[in-house]
Amino acid sequence: MPRPRRGRWRRPLGLAVKAGLLPEDKCAEVTRLSAQGGVLMLGDGINDAPALRAADVGVAIGAGTDVAIETADAVLMRNDLTDLPALIRLSRQTLGNIRQNVAIALGLKAVFLVTSVFGITGLWIAVLADTGATVLVTANALRLLRYDPRRAT
Repeated sequence: MPRPRRGRWRRPLGLAVKAGLLPEDKCAEVTRLSAQGGVLMLGDGINDAPALRAADVGVAIGAGTDVAIETADAVLMRNDLTDLPALIRLSRQTLGNIRQNVAIALGLKAVFLVTSVFGITGLWIAVLADTGATVLVTANALRLLRYDPRRAT
């Protein structure tokens, strides 16, 4: 049997265990916890589907039932729970990228709107700048392909 790795990823989470719950009990527990803050529910079976839907974020395990996979907001494709922190890091990186893209697109549009209104640039330059903004936003989004959430800190 392999020894568990030591390090910063193997700290205890301090979670209380509740086992043997029926689907309605799981759903009630998730609803109770939601009142205290955001809840992420991780499940794999048909009994987890109502709780996955009730959670703020539902994550299914890829080898789980089709009902759990369809109900969840995200799916871990492997049966490895260490993929969950990587999923969260990738989600945060993606959200940051979306914010950057919106700022780039709106910023360029604002600059060329003002310069076109004051006659500094022509309408065709503004149209070309809009096309350029599309290229910039696409190139910025493609940076996510190089991002490795497993190696990120």
